[in-house]
Amino acid sequence: MTKRGNFKKKTELSDRTPVPRPAAAKAQLSKRSATPVKGIVTKKAKQSTIISPRSVYTASGVERIAMIRRGVPAVALNEIVRKMAISKERLYATLRFPTSTIDRKIRNNDALSAEHSERLLGLERLIGQVEVMLSQSGTGEKFDADRWVGAWLDHPLPALGGARPAEYMDTIEGQELVSGLLAQSQSGAYG
Repeated sequence: MTKRGNFKKKTELSDRTPVPRPAAAKAQLSKRSATPVKGIVTKKAKQSTIISPRSVYTASGVERIAMIRRGVPAVALNEIVRKMAISKERLYATLRFPTSTIDRKIRNNDALSAEHSERLLGLERLIGQVEVMLSQSGTGEKFDADRWVGAWLDHPLPALGGARPAEYMDTIEGQELVSGLLAQSQSGAYG
């Protein structure tokens, strides 16, 4: 075969290559097929971006598993950062989230993976635990559990050998350990 024959084969193949469609065309296709396309927010997705720490804490294990499997919308991270009054970078480091992956999921309005959803819900559960502890203590004063947890995670604790609770938030076992320390502090064991 000559060079010319090879060139002809390549152009024939390239003629069959699909032309990428603009985003507007993808959106129109999704309306016709009723199948959501990545990057298009449905009403259901918008409603699920609101995470209540107390509801995560009081949910049954089966309900939390369903939340994890469904995937927490990545855009919920923006609200959590705001409520905790911490930087996005600090939250990502605490939960060991890959910055570029999570930022891309936020831009595309995608859900977090099950692994990342589980870590994020674990943090929300911890905040919910603090809210419930405060309501049980009968304290009438206004208290911002989100901000308190955001600050508390960075304080070294003797019960952790001087480590910060934030260092344990990237695993479920670590989150359970930190949750147990909070419960013990309520009973006075680590006052």
